[in-house]
Formats: sequence, structure tokens, C-alpha cells
Amino acid sequence: MTGKSVPQWYVAVENKKIIGGIGVIENDFHSRKDLTPNVCAVYVEENYRCQGIAGKLLDFVCGDMRSFGMKTLYLIADHTGFYERYGWKFLCMAQGDGEVDLTRMYVYDLEQKQLI
Repeated sequence: MTGKSVPQWYVAVENKKIIGGIGVIENDFHSRKDLTPNVCAVYVEENYRCQGIAGKLLDFVCGDMRSFGMKTLYLIADHTGFYERYGWKFLCMAQGDGEVDLTRMYVYDLEQKQLI
């Protein structure tokens, strides 16, 4: 059980404008209820992509969850290659709630060194 560490929501701001965001929740609407907590809603505005912002958001979230005593984070995504760049490992395929197709599930060991 993650207790007070979840949910958490984070934003990236430039000149008082939100340019990205990320969250951590118990379960990101998939069948693997045993794999928790989950990073969710990783988003960077299109004009700000490919500048390392998503990686910095992931790194910040991992550090914050580490400070709460978490040891592992999970996320589901259709991307291949993106999260691996930041140290996430493919774990298995998971069934999204109400989804026909399986989705990739990744795991991140918070006891390893920082992402960036």
C-alpha cells in the first residue's frame, strides 16, 4: 500500500504556462491491480517535445516517490523505445480496462540511480 504518496500530480511550467504534466496513481485502469503505484498521464505540449522535458518529469517523479519510500513504479504505454531510454524496463502485456488489445507495461526500480 502506498498510503499518502498517491495520488500525486506534477506540472512543468514555463512563463506561467503549463507545458507538461505527469501523475502517479494506484492503478492506471488496467488488469494488474497488484502492480502499483502507476505513473500516468505523461504529457508535454507539442511545441516543447524533444527537449528532454518528459525525461525531467519522469526523473522528478521517481525522486519524489523514492522520498516516500517507494521501491518500484509501473506504467502502461503504447510507446516502444521511449521509456527504455530513461531506464524503464518492459515487464509484460496488460489488459487496459475496457480495451480489446493488450498494452505494454513497464517497471522502474527506484533503488537504481537517477534517470538523467
